[in-house]
Amino acid sequence: MKILWLSLIAIACHQNCLAQDAIDPAIVQKIMQAEFADSHIPQLAQGLTDQSGGRLTGSPGFKRAADWAVQEFKKWHVSYAGTESWGPFGIQWEAESFSLDAVTPYYFPIHAYPVPWSPAADHLQGEVTTITREQSLDADWLQNHAAQFKDKFILIESTPVDTHKNFGVAATRHDQAALDTLKDTYMISSEEMKHIQVYLHNLPVCRKALKQAGAIGIIAARGNSHNGVVMNQATYGFRKNNPMVLPEVDIANEDAQRISRLKKVVLKMNLQVKASTEEVPGMNVIAELKGSNPQLNSQVVMLGAHLDSWTAATGATDNAAGCVVMMEALRLLDSLKLKPGRTIRVALWGGEEQGLHGSFNYVTNHFREKKTRQIKPSQSNISVYFNLDNGTGRIRGIFAQNNTAVVPIFKKWFAPFDTLGANTITLHNTGSTDHLSFDWAGIPAFQFIQDPVDYNSKTHHTNLDDYDHLQIEDLKQAAVIIACFAYQASIRDEKLPAKAIDNTPFIFDGF
Repeated sequence: MKILWLSLIAIACHQNCLAQDAIDPAIVQKIMQAEFADSHIPQLAQGLTDQSGGRLTGSPGFKRAADWAVQEFKKWHVSYAGTESWGPFGIQWEAESFSLDAVTPYYFPIHAYPVPWSPAADHLQGEVTTITREQSLDADWLQNHAAQFKDKFILIESTPVDTHKNFGVAATRHDQAALDTLKDTYMISSEEMKHIQVYLHNLPVCRKALKQAGAIGIIAARGNSHNGVVMNQATYGFRKNNPMVLPEVDIANEDAQRISRLKKVVLKMNLQVKASTEEVPGMNVIAELKGSNPQLNSQVVMLGAHLDSWTAATGATDNAAGCVVMMEALRLLDSLKLKPGRTIRVALWGGEEQGLHGSFNYVTNHFREKKTRQIKPSQSNISVYFNLDNGTGRIRGIFAQNNTAVVPIFKKWFAPFDTLGANTITLHNTGSTDHLSFDWAGIPAFQFIQDPVDYNSKTHHTNLDDYDHLQIEDLKQAAVIIACFAYQASIRDEKLPAKAIDNTPFIFDGF
């Protein structure tokens, strides 16, 4: 009899769990109709890109975008909207004017952008000498060859352009076979992280060696992106105690190859910058829609994307796209008067591009001690964190981050979106973005699977990453799904199940 009673209890609990995770079709239909009939995504995207400009962490452009976002949030019925400092970041920097031209053997303009936190260059002129990437990171080699660098621009040799890649399709979508065979997916793998840490250790020493040898500037081409200029992805130069000592410029690979073939080229560079003498604080934008259930509204469902970008463009796919989707999801819930049970909090992070600084410092300020790794009481108030940061492509599913308990929940939540192409749930991990900070703190945290479109082939960290590369219809689809996920998580009886807490150091700690 006791066994039968326990079995009945277990069945009842299972049925209750299934019931609480079923999505009301009427709610889904209401959100879909509102978004596809009257989306605010185009206006929001223009505000963060065209109106705000580039959003380098700590820069006037970042502040411009953050202030604009706060004012947008305040147009809705949010209980809070503002900026929150996460601690000291580094030097505030922006370029005021820039040019780089060849003057010998004949005039031609160089497609180029100054590397953030580069010092000014006041009408520098000099011949180009080329070294390999390996040589540029070997302090002993540089010191032994110092005589050849005096009054020279140093071109760091790049890989020749592979024109055959241009014969392929530049923008793609996942087919079902690709979704069915997804593996762990990282923009930067753990092995690459080790190399980057060595690189960041060697780089300042080697740049100082070139400066002492009399070099006047550094020029580099960092990849082939269908005639775009790939920006420096290194987290270097923004600290007051570790400044860049030479002007540095990223140029198009085609220009780098042309200079190499010409052998003797003289360049003229002018770079005017505005930089602070002291470090400025890093900032996140935070907004909240207060939960309506008095038993649940002290708990929080979090949505996040990074607000900062690089400077060659306006950071549309990386990552204004994610920011406007999260903003639109909150606006939808508010405009439809769908009362969430838990509070829904949107965070737009600063410092992601320099090593997840905004989200990681937010987590260590609120949820887990950085040094001792002790969990703080407020950690238990966070039900789940959802992140969007892989370009402009529509959502195709979600990475469950080895959290087996959430898989049946997400299956139910994705069920209404099969017709929108979103139905893949993989236990695999994805990394290199802000959900990792929350995952480290023992909070259920997830990044959505997105169609790649032309993110990796063209726009990611390049001068092509502008509003015109956004797929607006894809972003509408993403906003619908995230609004439904946020709402469903907010009314669920229980918080989403969490994994065991990982007690290893945070992977980006020290960047």
